[in-house]
Amino acid sequence: MDALRQVPRESVTSRLPWLHLAAVIVGVLAALLVSESRSSGALRQENSRHLSQPQSSGVLTGSLSDRDLNRRQPQEQAKILLERAISDRAPVQTDAEIEARLDRWRGKLHWDAELGRLITAALNSEDRAVRTSAIEVQLATYGLAQDNSSVDAIVQQANSSNHAQKVWALWALGLLGNRGIETDRIVQVLSSHLHDPNGFKKELDANGNLVSTRERSEANDKDDEDSRAWAVEGLGLVGTNSTIAPLLDAMRNDPSKAVRERAACSLAESGMLSREQRLTAVPQLINDSDDPSLDSQTHAWAFQALSSTLRCNICRTIRSPGAIGIKNQWRVASD
Repeated sequence: MDALRQVPRESVTSRLPWLHLAAVIVGVLAALLVSESRSSGALRQENSRHLSQPQSSGVLTGSLSDRDLNRRQPQEQAKILLERAISDRAPVQTDAEIEARLDRWRGKLHWDAELGRLITAALNSEDRAVRTSAIEVQLATYGLAQDNSSVDAIVQQANSSNHAQKVWALWALGLLGNRGIETDRIVQVLSSHLHDPNGFKKELDANGNLVSTRERSEANDKDDEDSRAWAVEGLGLVGTNSTIAPLLDAMRNDPSKAVRERAACSLAESGMLSREQRLTAVPQLINDSDDPSLDSQTHAWAFQALSSTLRCNICRTIRSPGAIGIKNQWRVASD
Protein backbone atom coordinates (compact mmCIF):
# COMPACT_ATOMS: atom_id res chain seq x y z
CA MET A 1 0.00 0.00 0.00
CA ASP A 2 2.91 2.37 0.62
CA ALA A 3 4.01 2.01 -2.97
CA LEU A 4 0.58 3.08 -4.13
CA ARG A 5 1.17 6.48 -2.55
CA GLN A 6 4.35 7.12 -4.53
CA VAL A 7 2.83 7.86 -7.91
CA PRO A 8 4.35 11.24 -8.86
CA ARG A 9 2.25 14.29 -8.02
CA GLU A 10 3.95 16.67 -10.46
CA SER A 11 4.52 16.36 -14.18
CA VAL A 12 6.59 13.25 -14.75
CA THR A 13 8.29 14.58 -17.86
CA SER A 14 11.06 16.36 -15.97
CA ARG A 15 11.94 13.41 -13.77
CA LEU A 16 10.88 10.34 -15.70
CA PRO A 17 14.39 8.97 -16.31
CA TRP A 18 14.79 8.86 -12.53
CA LEU A 19 11.23 7.83 -11.74
CA HIS A 20 11.08 5.90 -8.47
CA LEU A 21 10.89 2.17 -9.19
CA ALA A 22 7.91 1.79 -6.86
CA ALA A 23 5.89 4.19 -8.98
CA VAL A 24 6.85 2.29 -12.11
CA ILE A 25 5.77 -0.98 -10.53
CA VAL A 26 2.44 0.58 -9.57
CA GLY A 27 1.93 1.53 -13.20
CA VAL A 28 2.83 -1.97 -14.37
CA LEU A 29 0.47 -3.57 -11.87
CA ALA A 30 -2.36 -1.27 -12.90
CA ALA A 31 -1.78 -2.05 -16.55
CA LEU A 32 -1.49 -5.75 -15.75
CA LEU A 33 -5.01 -5.75 -14.31
CA VAL A 34 -6.26 -4.57 -17.66
CA SER A 35 -4.14 -6.81 -19.82
CA GLU A 36 -4.93 -9.97 -17.85
CA SER A 37 -8.64 -9.29 -18.07
CA ARG A 38 -8.27 -8.81 -21.82
CA SER A 39 -5.85 -11.62 -22.52
CA SER A 40 -8.19 -14.27 -21.15
CA GLY A 41 -11.45 -12.44 -21.48
CA ALA A 42 -11.59 -10.14 -24.46
CA LEU A 43 -12.54 -13.02 -26.71
CA ARG A 44 -14.89 -14.30 -24.03
CA GLN A 45 -17.75 -11.84 -23.74
CA GLU A 46 -18.99 -13.05 -20.36
CA ASN A 47 -15.78 -11.90 -18.67
CA SER A 48 -15.90 -8.52 -20.38
CA ARG A 49 -19.47 -7.94 -19.26
CA HIS A 50 -18.50 -8.85 -15.72
CA LEU A 51 -15.60 -6.40 -15.75
CA SER A 52 -17.81 -3.59 -17.02
CA GLN A 53 -20.18 -3.93 -14.06
CA PRO A 54 -18.07 -3.10 -11.00
CA GLN A 55 -19.44 -3.15 -7.51
CA SER A 56 -20.71 0.17 -6.22
CA SER A 57 -18.19 2.34 -4.43
CA GLY A 58 -20.82 3.12 -1.81
CA VAL A 59 -21.54 6.60 -3.17
CA LEU A 60 -24.92 7.33 -4.72
CA THR A 61 -23.22 8.75 -7.80
CA GLY A 62 -26.40 9.47 -9.70
CA SER A 63 -27.88 11.55 -6.88
CA LEU A 64 -24.98 14.00 -6.52
CA SER A 65 -25.48 17.50 -7.89
CA ASP A 66 -22.64 19.24 -9.71
CA ARG A 67 -22.23 21.48 -6.68
CA ASP A 68 -21.91 18.49 -4.34
CA LEU A 69 -19.49 16.79 -6.73
CA ASN A 70 -17.28 19.87 -6.88
CA ARG A 71 -16.97 19.80 -3.08
CA ARG A 72 -15.38 16.35 -3.21
CA GLN A 73 -11.64 15.74 -3.44
CA PRO A 74 -10.26 15.06 -6.95
CA GLN A 75 -9.68 11.39 -6.13
CA GLU A 76 -13.33 10.92 -5.19
CA GLN A 77 -14.54 12.96 -8.15
CA ALA A 78 -12.60 10.71 -10.53
CA LYS A 79 -14.06 7.57 -8.96
CA ILE A 80 -17.63 8.90 -8.99
CA LEU A 81 -17.48 10.00 -12.62
CA LEU A 82 -15.80 6.80 -13.79
CA GLU A 83 -18.48 4.78 -12.04
CA ARG A 84 -21.17 6.89 -13.71
CA ALA A 85 -19.57 6.34 -17.12
CA ILE A 86 -19.29 2.57 -16.60
CA SER A 87 -22.87 2.38 -15.35
CA ASP A 88 -24.05 4.02 -18.59
CA ARG A 89 -25.80 6.92 -16.85
CA ALA A 90 -25.71 9.72 -19.45
CA PRO A 91 -22.23 8.61 -20.66
CA VAL A 92 -21.76 11.51 -23.08
CA GLN A 93 -22.35 14.06 -20.34
CA THR A 94 -20.15 12.14 -17.91
CA ASP A 95 -17.29 11.88 -20.41
CA ALA A 96 -17.50 15.65 -20.91
CA GLU A 97 -17.39 16.22 -17.14
CA ILE A 98 -14.27 14.04 -16.85
CA GLU A 99 -12.56 15.92 -19.67
CA ALA A 100 -13.37 19.27 -18.09
CA ARG A 101 -11.74 18.25 -14.79
CA LEU A 102 -8.57 16.58 -16.09
CA ASP A 103 -6.27 19.58 -15.72
CA ARG A 104 -7.42 20.10 -12.14
CA TRP A 105 -6.92 16.43 -11.34
CA ARG A 106 -3.43 16.10 -12.78
CA GLY A 107 -0.93 15.56 -9.98
CA LYS A 108 -3.71 15.15 -7.41
CA LEU A 109 -4.77 11.58 -8.16
CA HIS A 110 -3.06 8.51 -6.76
CA TRP A 111 -3.44 4.80 -7.39
CA ASP A 112 -5.50 2.79 -4.96
CA ALA A 113 -7.39 -0.48 -5.34
CA GLU A 114 -10.74 1.14 -6.10
CA LEU A 115 -9.45 3.55 -8.73
CA GLY A 116 -7.49 0.72 -10.37
CA ARG A 117 -10.63 -1.42 -10.47
CA LEU A 118 -12.70 1.37 -12.01
CA ILE A 119 -10.08 2.16 -14.65
CA THR A 120 -9.85 -1.55 -15.50
CA ALA A 121 -13.62 -1.81 -15.86
CA ALA A 122 -13.76 1.37 -17.96
CA LEU A 123 -11.02 0.12 -20.30
CA ASN A 124 -13.11 -3.02 -20.84
CA SER A 125 -16.31 -1.08 -21.56
CA GLU A 126 -18.04 -1.70 -24.88
CA ASP A 127 -18.26 2.10 -25.28
CA ARG A 128 -15.06 3.53 -26.81
CA ALA A 129 -15.81 6.93 -25.26
CA VAL A 130 -15.71 5.35 -21.80
CA ARG A 131 -12.41 3.67 -22.67
CA THR A 132 -11.08 7.07 -23.75
CA SER A 133 -12.09 8.55 -20.39
CA ALA A 134 -10.22 5.73 -18.65
CA ILE A 135 -7.10 6.56 -20.66
CA GLU A 136 -7.37 10.23 -19.73
CA VAL A 137 -7.80 9.44 -16.03
CA GLN A 138 -4.87 7.06 -16.13
CA LEU A 139 -2.60 9.68 -17.71
CA ALA A 140 -3.72 12.19 -15.08
CA THR A 141 -2.98 9.67 -12.34
CA TYR A 142 0.51 9.07 -13.75
CA GLY A 143 0.96 12.86 -13.82
CA LEU A 144 1.98 12.69 -17.48
CA ALA A 145 1.74 15.86 -19.52
CA GLN A 146 0.34 15.23 -22.99
CA ASP A 147 3.21 16.73 -24.96
CA ASN A 148 6.29 15.77 -26.97
CA SER A 149 8.62 15.99 -23.98
CA SER A 150 6.68 13.19 -22.29
CA VAL A 151 7.14 11.02 -25.37
CA ASP A 152 10.88 11.78 -25.51
CA ALA A 153 11.34 10.76 -21.88
CA ILE A 154 9.21 7.62 -22.10
CA VAL A 155 10.90 6.42 -25.30
CA GLN A 156 14.12 6.45 -23.29
CA GLN A 157 12.38 4.46 -20.56
CA ALA A 158 11.23 1.92 -23.17
CA ASN A 159 14.90 1.18 -23.90
CA SER A 160 15.75 0.73 -20.23
CA SER A 161 17.53 -2.40 -19.05
CA ASN A 162 15.19 -2.33 -16.06
CA HIS A 163 12.36 -4.60 -17.10
CA ALA A 164 9.66 -3.05 -14.89
CA GLN A 165 10.43 0.42 -16.19
CA LYS A 166 10.47 -0.82 -19.77
CA VAL A 167 7.07 -2.50 -19.75
CA TRP A 168 5.50 0.46 -17.95
CA ALA A 169 6.90 2.75 -20.66
CA LEU A 170 5.48 0.59 -23.47
CA TRP A 171 2.04 0.84 -21.88
CA ALA A 172 2.36 4.58 -21.25
CA LEU A 173 3.39 5.19 -24.86
CA GLY A 174 0.16 3.54 -25.95
CA LEU A 175 -1.83 5.86 -23.71
CA LEU A 176 -0.13 8.96 -25.14
CA GLY A 177 -0.35 7.73 -28.72
CA ASN A 178 -4.09 7.31 -28.33
CA ARG A 179 -4.38 10.98 -27.41
CA GLY A 180 -2.65 12.03 -30.63
CA ILE A 181 0.75 12.84 -29.13
CA GLU A 182 3.43 11.89 -31.72
CA THR A 183 1.28 8.92 -32.70
CA ASP A 184 3.29 7.88 -35.77
CA ARG A 185 6.53 7.89 -33.81
CA ILE A 186 4.97 5.91 -30.99
CA VAL A 187 3.65 3.26 -33.38
CA GLN A 188 7.14 2.91 -34.85
CA VAL A 189 8.71 2.58 -31.41
CA LEU A 190 6.18 0.01 -30.22
CA SER A 191 6.46 -1.97 -33.46
CA SER A 192 10.25 -2.04 -33.13
CA HIS A 193 9.86 -3.74 -29.75
CA LEU A 194 8.07 -6.65 -31.40
CA HIS A 195 11.33 -7.70 -33.06
CA ASP A 196 14.90 -8.37 -31.98
CA PRO A 197 16.85 -5.41 -33.39
CA ASN A 198 20.18 -7.26 -32.99
CA GLY A 199 19.30 -10.37 -34.97
CA PHE A 200 21.93 -13.03 -34.28
CA LYS A 201 25.04 -10.86 -34.17
CA LYS A 202 27.99 -11.85 -32.05
CA GLU A 203 29.06 -9.44 -29.33
CA LEU A 204 30.89 -9.29 -26.03
CA ASP A 205 29.07 -9.68 -22.74
CA ALA A 206 29.91 -7.79 -19.53
CA ASN A 207 32.74 -10.26 -18.81
CA GLY A 208 34.27 -9.95 -22.26
CA ASN A 209 32.99 -13.30 -23.48
CA LEU A 210 31.77 -13.62 -27.06
CA VAL A 211 28.10 -14.62 -27.08
CA SER A 212 25.34 -14.63 -29.64
CA THR A 213 22.09 -12.77 -29.24
CA ARG A 214 20.35 -16.14 -29.45
CA GLU A 215 22.08 -17.21 -26.22
CA ARG A 216 21.25 -13.93 -24.56
CA SER A 217 17.61 -14.06 -25.66
CA GLU A 218 17.25 -17.58 -24.30
CA ALA A 219 18.67 -16.44 -20.97
CA ASN A 220 16.24 -13.50 -20.93
CA ASP A 221 13.37 -15.18 -22.74
CA LYS A 222 10.71 -14.24 -20.20
CA ASP A 223 11.64 -10.56 -20.21
CA ASP A 224 11.70 -10.50 -24.01
CA GLU A 225 8.29 -12.14 -24.17
CA ASP A 226 6.85 -9.68 -21.64
CA SER A 227 8.26 -6.74 -23.57
CA ARG A 228 6.67 -7.92 -26.80
CA ALA A 229 3.38 -8.52 -25.01
CA TRP A 230 3.37 -4.98 -23.61
CA ALA A 231 4.31 -3.57 -27.02
CA VAL A 232 1.21 -5.32 -28.38
CA GLU A 233 -0.90 -3.87 -25.57
CA GLY A 234 0.48 -0.42 -26.35
CA LEU A 235 -0.39 -0.77 -30.04
CA GLY A 236 -3.90 -1.85 -29.08
CA LEU A 237 -4.27 1.30 -27.00
CA VAL A 238 -3.11 3.62 -29.81
CA GLY A 239 -5.98 2.46 -32.01
CA THR A 240 -4.91 3.89 -35.40
CA ASN A 241 -4.96 2.24 -38.82
CA SER A 242 -1.18 1.93 -38.72
CA THR A 243 -1.37 -0.46 -35.74
CA ILE A 244 -3.36 -3.12 -37.59
CA ALA A 245 -0.50 -4.55 -39.67
CA PRO A 246 1.92 -5.06 -36.73
CA LEU A 247 -0.89 -6.59 -34.66
CA LEU A 248 -1.74 -9.03 -37.46
CA ASP A 249 1.94 -9.87 -37.84
CA ALA A 250 2.30 -10.49 -34.09
CA MET A 251 -0.78 -12.72 -34.00
CA ARG A 252 0.57 -14.74 -36.90
CA ASN A 253 4.31 -14.89 -36.30
CA ASP A 254 5.28 -14.22 -32.69
CA PRO A 255 6.83 -17.32 -31.09
CA SER A 256 4.97 -16.70 -27.83
CA LYS A 257 1.45 -18.04 -27.41
CA ALA A 258 0.67 -15.26 -24.91
CA VAL A 259 1.77 -12.52 -27.31
CA ARG A 260 -0.22 -14.02 -30.20
CA GLU A 261 -3.32 -14.18 -28.01
CA ARG A 262 -2.98 -10.55 -26.88
CA ALA A 263 -2.61 -9.44 -30.48
CA ALA A 264 -5.78 -11.36 -31.39
CA CYS A 265 -7.62 -9.71 -28.49
CA SER A 266 -6.59 -6.25 -29.66
CA LEU A 267 -7.82 -7.03 -33.17
CA ALA A 268 -11.07 -8.55 -31.91
CA GLU A 269 -12.60 -6.25 -29.32
CA SER A 270 -10.15 -4.95 -26.73
CA GLY A 271 -8.06 -1.85 -27.25
CA MET A 272 -9.14 1.29 -29.06
CA LEU A 273 -9.72 0.27 -32.68
CA SER A 274 -13.17 1.12 -34.02
CA ARG A 275 -15.32 -1.57 -35.59
CA GLU A 276 -14.70 -0.03 -39.01
CA GLN A 277 -10.95 -0.32 -38.46
CA ARG A 278 -11.27 -3.91 -37.25
CA LEU A 279 -13.17 -4.81 -40.41
CA THR A 280 -10.12 -3.96 -42.51
CA ALA A 281 -8.31 -6.87 -40.84
CA VAL A 282 -10.99 -9.39 -41.85
CA PRO A 283 -9.42 -10.58 -45.15
CA GLN A 284 -6.14 -11.43 -43.42
CA LEU A 285 -7.97 -13.03 -40.47
CA ILE A 286 -9.88 -15.21 -42.91
CA ASN A 287 -6.63 -16.37 -44.48
CA ASP A 288 -5.05 -16.98 -41.08
CA SER A 289 -8.05 -18.98 -39.84
CA ASP A 290 -7.11 -21.92 -42.08
CA ASP A 291 -3.52 -21.24 -43.13
CA PRO A 292 -1.80 -24.67 -42.98
CA SER A 293 1.48 -23.04 -41.91
CA LEU A 294 -0.11 -21.87 -38.63
CA ASP A 295 -0.98 -24.00 -35.61
CA SER A 296 -4.51 -24.85 -34.53
CA GLN A 297 -4.47 -22.36 -31.64
CA THR A 298 -3.65 -19.46 -33.96
CA HIS A 299 -6.41 -20.68 -36.31
CA ALA A 300 -8.82 -20.54 -33.38
CA TRP A 301 -7.79 -17.03 -32.31
CA ALA A 302 -8.11 -15.75 -35.87
CA PHE A 303 -11.55 -17.32 -36.13
CA GLN A 304 -12.67 -15.91 -32.78
CA ALA A 305 -11.44 -12.47 -33.81
CA LEU A 306 -13.50 -12.84 -36.98
CA SER A 307 -16.57 -13.85 -35.00
CA SER A 308 -16.21 -10.84 -32.72
CA THR A 309 -15.49 -8.35 -35.50
CA LEU A 310 -18.34 -9.57 -37.71
CA ARG A 311 -20.61 -9.93 -34.67
CA CYS A 312 -21.41 -13.45 -35.83
CA ASN A 313 -23.46 -12.23 -38.81
CA ILE A 314 -21.47 -14.58 -41.03
CA CYS A 315 -20.03 -16.92 -38.39
CA ARG A 316 -23.29 -17.79 -36.65
CA THR A 317 -23.56 -21.31 -38.08
CA ILE A 318 -19.82 -22.02 -38.31
CA ARG A 319 -18.42 -23.73 -35.25
CA SER A 320 -14.78 -24.29 -36.16
CA PRO A 321 -11.97 -22.50 -37.97
CA GLY A 322 -11.05 -23.61 -41.44
CA ALA A 323 -14.63 -23.54 -42.79
CA ILE A 324 -14.53 -22.47 -46.44
CA GLY A 325 -18.04 -21.04 -46.17
CA ILE A 326 -16.86 -17.99 -44.22
CA LYS A 327 -14.58 -16.97 -47.08
CA ASN A 328 -17.29 -17.27 -49.68
CA GLN A 329 -19.87 -15.47 -47.56
CA TRP A 330 -17.46 -12.63 -46.76
CA ARG A 331 -16.65 -12.16 -50.43
CA VAL A 332 -20.35 -12.06 -51.26
CA ALA A 333 -21.00 -9.56 -48.43
CA SER A 334 -18.09 -7.40 -49.58
CA ASP A 335 -19.18 -7.21 -53.25
